[in-house]
Amino acid sequence: MTITLRPGSTVMFTGDSITDGARLASEDGLGFGYPPRIADEWGRRHPDRPVTWLNTGIAGHRVSDLEARWQADVLDARADVVSVLVGVNDAGWQTTAPDGRPVPAAEFAAGYDRLLAPLAAAGTELILVEPFLLPVGGTFRAGHATVDDEVRKLWRADLDPKIEAVRELARTYGARLLAADAMFAELSTRTDPEQWSADGVHPTAAGHAALASAWLRLVR
Repeated sequence: MTITLRPGSTVMFTGDSITDGARLASEDGLGFGYPPRIADEWGRRHPDRPVTWLNTGIAGHRVSDLEARWQADVLDARADVVSVLVGVNDAGWQTTAPDGRPVPAAEFAAGYDRLLAPLAAAGTELILVEPFLLPVGGTFRAGHATVDDEVRKLWRADLDPKIEAVRELARTYGARLLAADAMFAELSTRTDPEQWSADGVHPTAAGHAALASAWLRLVR
């Protein structure tokens, strides 16, 4: 079932850097990633159904960071639809920051559940975007660590149960699930994964366009 966006609806995007997209440097506050692509395409398709689009993503944030600012940044906005993408920092942080620690899947799921519960109680429509990791190669710096194939294997092993937690929460709350990890895995079988993300985490322009297209299929 898709979500109906009625004239005057408010949609909130929130999460980590993938959603943030340097939003504070953008004129409309939506950044330069998938949220403005969604807003632009919606406006083109449905000029008779204006929607207010908001973005409160912050780079580097984990579920616990979202919890700390959830009331002010999300709940107080009383959006009709809230779209959440978070999780890759919960999976990879322990390998890229000296003060980081592993976030167990159960802790991640419990924190995420606490984010969703008040929204569901208020009747807010929910879109949950799977965190994802593309199978790119090569080595790069992330924070205080060097990320290579071995580190990415650790990330993948830690991320998989968190992806499953997001899927289970979507079932629990009747949320729409954007299966982004599965989508990018399938796209990476057709062309080089670097087409969609240079580092496996942050989408390229094509990756953001793919996310936007998949998101728009969840609404009408």
